[in-house]
Amino acid sequence: MSRVSNLAAVSDLHVSYQENRELVEAIQPETPADWLLVAGDVGERVADVEWALSVLRERFAKVVWVPGNHELWTIPDDPIQLRGVARYEELVETCRRIDVVTPEDPYPTWDGPGGPVTVVPLFLGYDYTWRPDGCSTKEEGLKYAHSTGVVCTDEYMLHPDPFPTRDDWCRARVAETERRLKECDPTVPMVFVNHYPLVREPTRVLRYPEFAQWCGTELTADWHTRFPTAVMVYGHLHIPRSTVYDGVPFLEVSLGYPREWRPRKNPPQLPRHILP
Repeated sequence: MSRVSNLAAVSDLHVSYQENRELVEAIQPETPADWLLVAGDVGERVADVEWALSVLRERFAKVVWVPGNHELWTIPDDPIQLRGVARYEELVETCRRIDVVTPEDPYPTWDGPGGPVTVVPLFLGYDYTWRPDGCSTKEEGLKYAHSTGVVCTDEYMLHPDPFPTRDDWCRARVAETERRLKECDPTVPMVFVNHYPLVREPTRVLRYPEFAQWCGTELTADWHTRFPTAVMVYGHLHIPRSTVYDGVPFLEVSLGYPREWRPRKNPPQLPRHILP
């Protein structure tokens, strides 16, 4: 008989903002057996990421983290000035010290009500294939974004070292992750956790559609149908909502910046319930 527990999720905590730190400090599980999925953008400094995940790990039976783009930024005032893959590896080791699951660890099985499911934390990146309409190449898409002034800070802060480009890094991550997914038991449903949605459709509601090129990759467009997907959890867009694609629920679970969540009618309800 499955034990009583819940699978919950949150993303885009952005704890560099004091109001968001206070919200993180208030997050509590419903039961001692609850798991929490954290879909990236905890913060920009390694110390802030460690602080927030440590707080959450003290309360939840298991915490699963995937990086967002903000964790991978190398900002001037972070004492840890590692770039690219080295920065990601530092974050993974930080998580392991505090017993938080990362995309580099074996995929855990959640066996609560509605389970079992394989929880699959992903780190994939983006490859500029979600381009603005009329742009057939990455170069055209970036040129258009610069012409509108809507350019992701990743262009200046997220370094792909030792890969030549962020899209090269993305393609390598996708290939390695796909290899691992093919080794999973196909009879057990999966809960995908990624900072970005696996399909482009959720980005169609962006106020500035040219931003979509920093939001994912066409390489994962069929993953939710190729693999036995129960739920796809993501963040990044700062538009919390539920949608369904090909019968699969997609849940955007972000908190976002105080200027975004403060004007909403209801205060943020953290974390978001995923299963059962």
